[in-house]
Amino acid sequence: MLDSVLIANRGEIACRIIKTARRLGLRTIAVHSEADRNALHVRMADEAVAIGPAPSSESYLVGARILEAARQTGAASIHPGYGFLSENAAFAQACADAGIVFVGPSAAAIRAMGLKDGAKALMEKAGVPVVPGYHGDRQEAEFLKQKAYEIGYPVLIKAVAGGGGKGMRRVDKAIDFEAALASAQREAQSAFGDPRVLIEKFILNPRHVEIQVFGDGKGNAVHLFERDCSAQRRHQKVLEEAPAPGMSEETRAAMGNAAVAAAKAVNYSGAGTIEFIADGSGALRPDGFWFMEMNTRLQVEHPVTEMVTGQDLVEWQFRIASGEGLPLSQDEIRLDGHAVEVRLYAEDPDSGFLPSTGRLELLMLPEGEGIRIDSGVEAGGEISPFYDPMIAKIIAYAPTREEALDRLAHQFGVSWIAGPKNNLAFLASLVAHPEVRAGGFDTGLIDRDLEALTQGEVSPATISMAVAALLAGQESADVVADSGWCDPFAQRDAFQLSGPRSVGVRVEVDGEARDIQVAWRDGRPVPLEGTEAGGGAGIVSWAGDAVYALEGGRAVKVALVDQLARVAEEAEGAAAIKAPMHGKVIAVDVAAGDTVAKGDRLAVVEAMKMEHAVVAPRDGTVETVFVIEGGQVDQGAPIVSLVEE
Repeated sequence: MLDSVLIANRGEIACRIIKTARRLGLRTIAVHSEADRNALHVRMADEAVAIGPAPSSESYLVGARILEAARQTGAASIHPGYGFLSENAAFAQACADAGIVFVGPSAAAIRAMGLKDGAKALMEKAGVPVVPGYHGDRQEAEFLKQKAYEIGYPVLIKAVAGGGGKGMRRVDKAIDFEAALASAQREAQSAFGDPRVLIEKFILNPRHVEIQVFGDGKGNAVHLFERDCSAQRRHQKVLEEAPAPGMSEETRAAMGNAAVAAAKAVNYSGAGTIEFIADGSGALRPDGFWFMEMNTRLQVEHPVTEMVTGQDLVEWQFRIASGEGLPLSQDEIRLDGHAVEVRLYAEDPDSGFLPSTGRLELLMLPEGEGIRIDSGVEAGGEISPFYDPMIAKIIAYAPTREEALDRLAHQFGVSWIAGPKNNLAFLASLVAHPEVRAGGFDTGLIDRDLEALTQGEVSPATISMAVAALLAGQESADVVADSGWCDPFAQRDAFQLSGPRSVGVRVEVDGEARDIQVAWRDGRPVPLEGTEAGGGAGIVSWAGDAVYALEGGRAVKVALVDQLARVAEEAEGAAAIKAPMHGKVIAVDVAAGDTVAKGDRLAVVEAMKMEHAVVAPRDGTVETVFVIEGGQVDQGAPIVSLVEE
């Protein structure tokens, strides 16, 4: 067994690797950017090395700095996790050249499977079914448009490099092809440094089913059954489960055999995933699935496989990297029970799932029976604009699928998060969705039912509880500490000679002004009669001078309004169109004096490798442009100001 490992990653996967490495007796070394110097994975490791500024392009993606950190600390191996350098063949080769074990496949295998076009050609040769499409070298827009026409709409434009839904666009009509192609190429260049794309037939009613494989680099390979990852948004996985609902033994065997053949075709070593697209219009069939791509690394969703097989996949990686054979033969691998995983993100489902950043004021994710939490952050930590905004992965395991979903639903009811916006309430709605419960959904479910899945808000009753807490806090502050005396003229207690005592209070609820009535009972402010939250549905949590009202997986920040400051702000910035998130301005489409119509694109902001178009909310004339192309912009900062026509 190796004696030490440097984890070339961050967040929850770095913490996950450290746990297994420590159990196996390996010395653990973390690397971190300036933004992550106080991160959880840094504190968990035996040693830590700073590798550069916050942007990943200047730290986590700089292979030379990772290797230098490994040399300095005497690391015997480097585990890349996923993302960053995990599928970088040049980095894997550089590790080998430096005499450091890369905990993953060979550089040759990464090259063979890392580019989608070459991988598909290799799979065709190996007899693995492949989605129809164009996987060649030509990249001229007119040529690709012609190929899309020949394949037949709808088609999928996909980046040749990378994954995670980045550089991917569905196109239903020829008139939309060129704009979608340009956007996909720009996003692919930003995310992977490679703008090339391929064109595939879009399979209607598709299901995304993938097979976990392991190889030992000596010609042997096994699979650890399947995962269903069909619950997706913008081609990014939201919910994953193992085994796949409705999977017959015949289809499982066919997929497993195809996946093992794919791994053997490149003499694979370590953990990998063969991703298939399956026809979801009916029951899964042995002749109804096609190869999409191979991920030559550990997957984000690997915990569900661990739960149903009882195996530690990171331990398997370390053992194979140490030169050992496969821990189990195919016949020895067992499938037991059902596991479901959801990805808890700092993002705002009510605003198009825009990434959200900031301090985690409250994070309570208890681990009950059958519940596993994989996280790389803690309460008081920061969700940075520089990296993936994942807060945690929540995994539920039980003997049956129904019980696993029930445990997951219960977990949502006892989890509380305040600070950045998050998708907890959305996940609760998704897990309760009838199609998810029935197991008959496809990759289009979330987009079809997005409005229903994002409905809901924190009730006035719970907001009123937060206002009462704010006023109670103010009263406590007005008490003179030495004597316990309270100045009666400093109290906001709605004093009157008769009748119920209540007062209207103006507050900001996530920046929106509201008037809330609060009553006094027994000398304490309480929500007004008739507005109390029933059954303990909501709670409140202090954060600095504000209070968060939390209910049903949602959280809103409630603060008392400084009326004079608000009036001044509204007078100064009424016409400003503000940045929806912190990010890089990658396009500016207007200049001062331009006339725009409602819906016209003003600029494009990129954050966490995703593009967001900022559009005009009304007709008007551009007064001022506050940003430049290539510059950074903070969330809430003005981008342009408009003068109404």
